[in-house]
Amino acid sequence: MSNRMRRLLLIASAVSTLCTSPAWAKVNSDTENQPVKIPQLSDIDHPATTVEQWLSQAAIQITNVRVNSTDKGLELILETTQTEQLQPVNKSEGNNFIADIPNAQLRLSGDNVFRQEKPFAGITAVTVTNLDANTIRVTVTGEAGLPTVELSDSPNEGLIFEVIPVASSTPQTQQPQSETQPEKPAAQREEPIELVVTGDQEGYSVSNTTTGTRTDTPLRDIPQSIQVVPRQVLDDRQVTSIGEALENVSGVVNQGSYSGFDPALTLRGFNVGAFQGQYFRDGSRLFVRGFPQTFNLERLEVLKGPASVLYGQAEVGGIINLVSKLPRSEPFYSVFGTIGNFDTYEGAFDFSGPLNEKKTVQYRLNALYSNTGSFRDFVEGEKLLIAPVISWTISPNTSLTIDGEFSDISQTIDDGIPAIDNRPADIPRSRFLNEPFSNYDKKEYSIGYVFNHQFNNNLSVRNSFRAQWIDDERYYPYTSALNETTGELSRESYYSGGYYENYSSQTDLIGKFTTGAIKHQLLLGFEYAKTVESPEFGFGDYPSINIFNPVYARQKYPKSPIFFRDDTTTSLGFYLQDQVEVSPNLKLVFGGRFDSFDQNRSTRDLGDPKQEFEQSDSEFSPRLGIVYQPNDTVSLYAAYTRSFNPSFGAFRNFDNSVFKPEKGTQYEIGVKTDFLNGRLNAILAGYILTKQNVTTTDPVNSNFSIQTGEQTSKGIELDITGEIRPGWKIIASAAYIDASITEDNTFQVGNRLANVAETSASLWTTYELQRGDAKGLGFGLGLYYVGDRFGDLDNSYILPNYFRTDAALFYRRDNWKAQLNIKNLFDVEYFAGSDGSRTRVQPGAPFTILGTLAVEF
Repeated sequence: MSNRMRRLLLIASAVSTLCTSPAWAKVNSDTENQPVKIPQLSDIDHPATTVEQWLSQAAIQITNVRVNSTDKGLELILETTQTEQLQPVNKSEGNNFIADIPNAQLRLSGDNVFRQEKPFAGITAVTVTNLDANTIRVTVTGEAGLPTVELSDSPNEGLIFEVIPVASSTPQTQQPQSETQPEKPAAQREEPIELVVTGDQEGYSVSNTTTGTRTDTPLRDIPQSIQVVPRQVLDDRQVTSIGEALENVSGVVNQGSYSGFDPALTLRGFNVGAFQGQYFRDGSRLFVRGFPQTFNLERLEVLKGPASVLYGQAEVGGIINLVSKLPRSEPFYSVFGTIGNFDTYEGAFDFSGPLNEKKTVQYRLNALYSNTGSFRDFVEGEKLLIAPVISWTISPNTSLTIDGEFSDISQTIDDGIPAIDNRPADIPRSRFLNEPFSNYDKKEYSIGYVFNHQFNNNLSVRNSFRAQWIDDERYYPYTSALNETTGELSRESYYSGGYYENYSSQTDLIGKFTTGAIKHQLLLGFEYAKTVESPEFGFGDYPSINIFNPVYARQKYPKSPIFFRDDTTTSLGFYLQDQVEVSPNLKLVFGGRFDSFDQNRSTRDLGDPKQEFEQSDSEFSPRLGIVYQPNDTVSLYAAYTRSFNPSFGAFRNFDNSVFKPEKGTQYEIGVKTDFLNGRLNAILAGYILTKQNVTTTDPVNSNFSIQTGEQTSKGIELDITGEIRPGWKIIASAAYIDASITEDNTFQVGNRLANVAETSASLWTTYELQRGDAKGLGFGLGLYYVGDRFGDLDNSYILPNYFRTDAALFYRRDNWKAQLNIKNLFDVEYFAGSDGSRTRVQPGAPFTILGTLAVEF
């Protein structure tokens, strides 16, 4: 068909629609034979002069939007007489219910945007706007979770969205109700609390989080940078490690791993290792040994900078909160399988649904098994995960969620390759320099619960608990020193086995009140944590290996410990926080936390008497932040925060006295904004972060340490997430970090911190066709750049910059999805990071291809 003929047909369709619209003719409802009104030229608001304007006028007109309160929630009415022709396409993103209505146009007075803030308890906002020239978007944002929405239509009113909010674990602000249908008291409500629906999220942006304040708060109201990586990003990229998942967050550099079995990251220039106290699960502290599992996670939330005011002891760079998948109120069954090069095989299932007729008891069960090889010689891994969750709505205002997890991991330990001169050694990236029998084994059991009770609209309590039991073993010859002339790499035999217990409990009391015109949300909390460690170690000599011509000794040695250690660490924390709304566009957050902690340690060498010591300390951590919102789409913020991390037993002064905790101080300013009618969210942040009381080698006696070190990180970060248009999603970041040593007795002042690139950036975007014969076909593209980094604090060698490209192709049809992911599309050689030494540099993976088939039923 020619362009001219297509244009004529389009104009004819538009004219036909105009001639039958209310602007040209109206049938009197009282009689069927009422004469038709003859239109006047003035009845046409804007004669069309372009194809886009013809499309707009041909679309069904929504001339008014109303919100009415009901006894259970509210109803949103889009007024039109052509409801039978409207076919909304529904989805959800976090706490947002979204309906896109094609072939419709919003025609209101003013700017054609309807928005009402807090129209009902539990609903943050209702927005109706024109997504494009032929589509209306309706967004309903829940305060505590995704609201329940049912659609109906009325010839006399229009399209009706009946909205029931999720009852919150935190108190709701009392909202004005309809005079004819007042809200029932909380104790008399008949509807049960609906748990947050997870797994339904199809977008890349999340509007609310609990990580930044321990209360469910819009991200735009939190005076600190928080980034969220939702489940869909993990699925679209087909990533299973935390390091890979966080490559899309500014200021985070994925270092690969520590010897192939523990996650290794830097966040705003500082290590986020397995032993740094950086990881939390649903707000409860985790003791991390080996890679945490990601298949049973709904999202990852990264709170950047010091976070001790809410989370106690932690490194200065920030914390990572792993948010669990929760049960669904409707039956859901999903299975998938993945195969890939390097002998990669993985299978999993995700089942969920109600367990009783009233849907007050719901379950979710995630299970995964994988067996993977590697581009590294002899390296392979096997893991099993089983993660059940049960939720119980005890009453309309009380809920209990219990989750468990069992994981069994076996993974080859791999120290990587050494550096020669000022670069990683020029050897094949597949070359393995430990021994083929090198291995890490871990079995972990954990159980936790979250209990919520809402006394009334202004007072609620939340109590959570988590317990972990871990049994692990490391058995491998580790690399220690390299003769750079001959290529001979020294190795030492190593064995460690241990049993670890970790217990963590938090109780939060949350109250809302006003002082005059000022609104408060007060958080009063208490945390108790206890960790018991009982490891044993064995060391010895082992044959060296030549990195240019490796010959493996294959000499196994007995698992004979010669050193024993027992640690018991307990901590208590009390915290207070007030979120103050001075006016609708001016908000304050301030608070403080007092922590006390004790450690009892006993050590002994084989055949020697036990040595015991104990130490204790306390610390106060303040926080102050301000948010100014000049309009509905922009938030300007500034914040001051502090953190601490005890130096427990790792180092001692020459007089055997106790070291002070390491401290972090951060000043941060930033702007958060929404654009493209709220479909995209952006955060631009600048910060100065200082870590003090860093332990360094004593210049008088190298067998001891002293505390004089200081390290500083200054940077600017940008993060963008959301949906540019229907089907086109994006998560992108960029960062500049100047991280260096500012005081030290061992390393040169001015040296850059290890593994910290001055510049880095990332982009992951997907587009899925929304209509036509190829509907469901999608494409993904990922771009990842990391600049030059030094591999150690001596700055003795450089990890060169790299630019990596990933890609994806997928097709979604009915209840199944086929997906192909390619990582490192152009097979770029690069190095992910080092452990801070010259002998353990982790090469990046080469061209990798994964094929996945998923089915829901």
